[in-house]
Amino acid sequence: MKKLFTLCICLIGTLALAQSPVGAWEWTQTNEDGQIVKGVVIFTEDYQAAAWFDAETGAFVETNGGSWELNGNTMTEIPEFNSSDTSRIGKSRSFEIEFNGNDKMRVVGMETWATRVDAGEPGDLAGAWLMSGRKRNGEMQERDTNRPRKTMKILSGTRFQWIAYNTETKQFMGTGGGTYTTVDGKYTENIEFFSRDNSRVGASLEFTYKLKDGKWHHSGKSSKGDPLYEVWSVRE
Repeated sequence: MKKLFTLCICLIGTLALAQSPVGAWEWTQTNEDGQIVKGVVIFTEDYQAAAWFDAETGAFVETNGGSWELNGNTMTEIPEFNSSDTSRIGKSRSFEIEFNGNDKMRVVGMETWATRVDAGEPGDLAGAWLMSGRKRNGEMQERDTNRPRKTMKILSGTRFQWIAYNTETKQFMGTGGGTYTTVDGKYTENIEFFSRDNSRVGASLEFTYKLKDGKWHHSGKSSKGDPLYEVWSVRE
């Protein structure tokens, strides 16, 4: 009986340690103006991005994100971009989080629970990517992913967000996101928010994609209807 009890304790401890925020989470809350805001956060193994937008219209509210790590129940984040408060960029902050089963998570002390959307599946492109090249006038132009000016796209198994920003100047240039699918070599984005042009909310964009030598080759037409060919590299 004692051995069985010990085994149960070990299994419970293992399950607790196995809890991870990797994937996508969402929640809704009402702000001081009575606006119902939807929040979505995507965690990959090392990076995260959160966005808030009007739950009905998709009008962009704000975004932030950067690197993260979890030690026990303490999450530590170092923001790389913040559309509403640049003073927080580059400054580490830690807080306690708690899980309720595998599908609920919140910051300790907060009333709102985030609900898990996915755990990094089923999409083929889950992870953090940096744009590393694009075709212009038929010629491929490489981009140094170590430079301060970055375009990052972060994906869970079903949700995506792209962010353009500069870690040196702390400038935020734009973002957009929503849901996506990868089926038979086709990557389809369904836009739920777009900071530069709210009229594009609700649009679906289909691209051809392939993974070649660990890089994501992405071709089709932009939200403006212009042809594009981009190369994205996994962010280390």
